[in-house]
Amino acid sequence: MSGAVQTGWASSTGPAAPAPARSWRRWLLAATAAWAVLLALLTWTSVRDDPPTVREQRSLDQAGPVVDRAVGELTRAAGAANLLELGPPRIASGCRVTPLADGARLRREVVVLAPTGTEQAVLAGIAERLPASWRAGVGPGLDGPELHADAGEFVAVAGRPTVDGRVRLIADTGCRPVGSGYTPAPATAAGPEVAALAAALRALDRPSDAAPELVTAPCPGGGLARAARSSGGSGPAASVAALAPLAGGAPLLDKPPVYAYRTGTVTVLAELGPDATRVAATVGCPG
Repeated sequence: MSGAVQTGWASSTGPAAPAPARSWRRWLLAATAAWAVLLALLTWTSVRDDPPTVREQRSLDQAGPVVDRAVGELTRAAGAANLLELGPPRIASGCRVTPLADGARLRREVVVLAPTGTEQAVLAGIAERLPASWRAGVGPGLDGPELHADAGEFVAVAGRPTVDGRVRLIADTGCRPVGSGYTPAPATAAGPEVAALAAALRALDRPSDAAPELVTAPCPGGGLARAARSSGGSGPAASVAALAPLAGGAPLLDKPPVYAYRTGTVTVLAELGPDATRVAATVGCPG
């Protein structure tokens, strides 16, 4: 009998055929999809219902008073001799706190006199007069010296020079949930800043606003820093030379179209553009 193996017959003792892999892939895909849906649902619920746990979730209404106090500290640190303008609150909406939540950003600024070549010294002096807890410091930046500080509650403060003898100090919340929203402190009765604003507008042959924009910030030792602001109407205004009599021949800043001077306790800053005139009169915090 031949010893050749007969072909065509499966061995009764061979290994079992492997189970089909396709069904396991289907189960894996289904489980992954279900997990993704559950994770998205949990994230949405957390954003909607959970209390704040990270800085971006501390809402704008919580951060607003911190920004206002920071602006008061900046006006005090700038000093009456250097303060040019107290800026109003600016809210920019439409930023994203998370992929599922919209937010808004609050910024306020203080403008300070810094003649060309003195920016480093001006910023360093301001940094020294700010609260120690802010850890303020001045270092090199892309366009000159820069001040950086932390006003608390994740409110950042930065100061940078402009090209026309000024430094802008900005308190910024970053993107936050809106919460109940930011409400600026109401301005009280008009002070000397309103009269100084009206005198500047008359000199520039600009209509005086019946109700100029009034801006305040709380001073560290009590009281308020105050500003009265006006767009001054459209169209070109008179030359900045028209403001020279009000400045007593000693302006703080004379770099057309920008002109600034002091009258009593008030600093007046005018920017004369070709299409509009902007004038602000400011009283700062005592140093």
